[in-house]
Amino acid sequence: MLQRRKNIRLAEYDYSQAGCYFITICTKDKTKILWTDAVGAGIARPSSPCNHGVEYTLSTIGEIIKAAIENIPKFYPSTIVDKYVIMPNHVHMILTLSEVCSELGRTMPAPTISRIIDQLKGAVSKQAGYSVWQKSFYEHVILSEKRYQEIWQYHRG
Repeated sequence: MLQRRKNIRLAEYDYSQAGCYFITICTKDKTKILWTDAVGAGIARPSSPCNHGVEYTLSTIGEIIKAAIENIPKFYPSTIVDKYVIMPNHVHMILTLSEVCSELGRTMPAPTISRIIDQLKGAVSKQAGYSVWQKSFYEHVILSEKRYQEIWQYHRG
């Protein structure tokens, strides 16, 4: 019997509304393809609580992901990548969406989190030449400053 994934999205929440979102995206089959074995100094990110003090170097796929994450604001000007960390088999990000003012002075809704992440995943897989990601992703709407700071502190280097 095929088991359905539990829907973790908030039922009445508009995922294009301005706010902060904590995102986790996992590699297909949780394969550890985003780091290479570190010898010497880590160049991608210094040790942090999230990577348990291990220094590492991003793999080629990891570098593609890093560039794609850093390009999100270029394609979605209403989106800020506050923080991200690339782990061996998953990525954590804090994204902030704001409202967009059009050239006509009207406020436009931001793109949805799903659209941003789907486009990121598609661009990375296209550049890699194969499907890198598991289906879907996990998000947590950050509803308070306290929760934002807890997530930020855990992932800061």
